Amino acid sequence: MPAFLALSAPALAQSPTARVTGGRVAGVVVPSGIWEFRGIPFAAPPVGPFRWREPQPVAPWTGVKDASRFGPRCMQARVFSDMEFRSPGVSEDCLTLNVWAPAPRKTRLPVLLYFFGGGYVAGDASEFRYDGEHMARRGIVVVTANYRLGVFGFFAHPALTAESPHHASGNYGLLDQVAALRWVRDNIAAFGGDPTRITIAGESAGSISVNALMVSPLSRGLIAGAIGESGGLINPTMPPVSLDSAEQAGLRLARDLGDSSIAGLRAIPAATLLERAGRQQLHVTRDGWLLTELPESTLAAGRQARVPLLVGWNAKESGWQGILGDSAPTPDRYAAAVTRLYGPDAADVLRAFPGGDSEQVKASGTLLASARFTALSTWKWARLAGRTGGHPVYVYFYARSRGDNGAVHSAEIEYALGNLGTNHVYRWTADDSTVSETMQEYFAAFIKTGRPEVRGLPAWPPNNTALMPVMTLDVHPSAATPAFAGPFALLDSLYSRTPR
Repeated sequence: MPAFLALSAPALAQSPTARVTGGRVAGVVVPSGIWEFRGIPFAAPPVGPFRWREPQPVAPWTGVKDASRFGPRCMQARVFSDMEFRSPGVSEDCLTLNVWAPAPRKTRLPVLLYFFGGGYVAGDASEFRYDGEHMARRGIVVVTANYRLGVFGFFAHPALTAESPHHASGNYGLLDQVAALRWVRDNIAAFGGDPTRITIAGESAGSISVNALMVSPLSRGLIAGAIGESGGLINPTMPPVSLDSAEQAGLRLARDLGDSSIAGLRAIPAATLLERAGRQQLHVTRDGWLLTELPESTLAAGRQARVPLLVGWNAKESGWQGILGDSAPTPDRYAAAVTRLYGPDAADVLRAFPGGDSEQVKASGTLLASARFTALSTWKWARLAGRTGGHPVYVYFYARSRGDNGAVHSAEIEYALGNLGTNHVYRWTADDSTVSETMQEYFAAFIKTGRPEVRGLPAWPPNNTALMPVMTLDVHPSAATPAFAGPFALLDSLYSRTPR
């Protein structure tokens, strides 16, 4: 039984404590009065024989565990320059989570469980932009959780499938998220949260994860609502591959690593494995356990979690360079690029995304590149859930520029969670604060009630109606039927017929 240095009596008296799976933890009270607990283990360290296994139960500890510091982030290279961590470093022993909670009260509060983004290769629950204090100040218990990444989180192999009691491999990072969700269900009452009112949320890979957890039989019965920011587990963003395809990729990687046995691969030091695996992209797997079918099939049949859903994406998820590369944005070069991408369907695509002059090429190219990256999959997720879920679906289009770059991918995170002050790269204006307040109000209302209804803000109609309204989030939010509905419907038909 692991032992942690017990806190002194004076320190314990001044620290908020909670009893969770494994033992007691002691957090801190931040100046706003919010209780904060950092680095709580929700599963056993996934090391040694537990590497590439589903998360195992936490081993109990004695004494009171100090939960005033973040745990290490999961193994990763420095990939994205905008990630600012508070964790002490990287480690394979990384399955911890963090809780922000208002001081105890008589009634239990709704819960937000947020998963970070980073393409399943980077990111961490300690990042400043995911800090939960501001949402907690709105009467919500907030949790952020780590999950395994890259080769540690998504490596499939025939031998791993054979040893699994579920005849599955890969998806270990998503299984970590399921374990975190179960931990929240089992323990959040100790922090004043209501285990029957858990909303899961995430951005980019975190949003794709929310889509996965919404359709997975392992998790869909545990959630009361879902928020997805920029991405779904649906073609064309990052559709899950078959188990056989994932296993073949794993065999190729094992050969590159120079060891065909799982025992040998598990013996490779974590830092060495990370370096030798490089940035090889491993995919979410349709493994027959966590994912039994394509997410769009689950959604089309109404087998997903039938809960309220709020999803959206940003105006510039990808720029026109995502279509043209280094080429100048001329009509001829744009038409040639679209032809390379869509072949015999290029004429239809060019009618839906026209490029008659340079400015139109930039606008259409940005819309098309954004659709190919995250927007189309998010839109399709919303449309399917709206038809079969039996609950409202709310869709947003985030348009507030961050700096001079436009509303780029991930730009909305600090706004939505109230963390503009943690990002010192930009000179935030009063308009930025207005947009942030608006997003927090809408998101908090949705987490509490399943409806983003806020007195004093424009009404946000659900997307289940024939008009397919979308809320544009900017200084002056407004809801309308989007002009991109037709072009997106065309792309959806093309991708449904032939994955690209």
